[in-house]
Amino acid sequence: MYVRPFDPWSSSLCTCPPKYTLNVYTGCDHACVYCYITSYIPHAFRVREKKGLLGRLEGEILRLKRRDENALVALSYSSDPYPTVEKSLGTTRKVLKLLARHDVRCLILTKSDIFRRDIDVLKNMRCAVGVSVTTVNEEKAGILEPNAPAPERRIDALKKARDAGIPVYARVDPIIPFYTWEDFEMTLEELSFVSHVTVSTLKLRPDSMRRMKAKFPELMAKLAPLYRERIGGYLYLPRNLRLDILREARRLVLEKGLTFGSCREGYVSWPTCDASHLVP
Repeated sequence: MYVRPFDPWSSSLCTCPPKYTLNVYTGCDHACVYCYITSYIPHAFRVREKKGLLGRLEGEILRLKRRDENALVALSYSSDPYPTVEKSLGTTRKVLKLLARHDVRCLILTKSDIFRRDIDVLKNMRCAVGVSVTTVNEEKAGILEPNAPAPERRIDALKKARDAGIPVYARVDPIIPFYTWEDFEMTLEELSFVSHVTVSTLKLRPDSMRRMKAKFPELMAKLAPLYRERIGGYLYLPRNLRLDILREARRLVLEKGLTFGSCREGYVSWPTCDASHLVP
């Protein structure tokens, strides 16, 4: 099955409403230092096509619609729907056209600007589009997300989607103390045109911990000792520090007149944590 019920990685802190997920590709070539998919996807930074996806997907969608007329499908949580190869393959565009033909509600999240190409399709769908922006500091973003388009390009593409009448949102994720957290207000200001912002603090697995230590030895000398609490297979910041960050992030988001969500934090979100309330 390509369309699956969303499984929040056994996290007791997940507050997501029921939905389905579809990963158009396997792997993601953005190669973010903090990426979590490397813990369960082999060769995670190498993008692969899914053989037979388009041939089988229509049947899955028809069965899904019979079970749940108002089902929501999210693209994508264990890959990016817009890796570099999408420019030439156009597989995600074909998937979107299929979802549109069957009037499937869709929630899109990407760290790319390639979706600008598909605004002609997206504006005729029941969908919302979001971009993930860790920081608008170009130097920091280039180190954290070496193969992803620059934040400025993602944000500009999202403005084009907004201008086309598509509901838009953003994820500021992960928030990294002593590094991206100091840029949060500046990042939020650049994203203040969206309707909803979801935030999440940095969560680590052994593999991402190793990459972070190799890339940021001085930063991790301060951060690593803080990661002692294990929840759902991930290491978390101490609860009091997480809550301090989340409370301040929420205050700043609400000041902008936006709705606020947090991801796998067990913290208040309204009206949803994932922006699914924006999908018509």
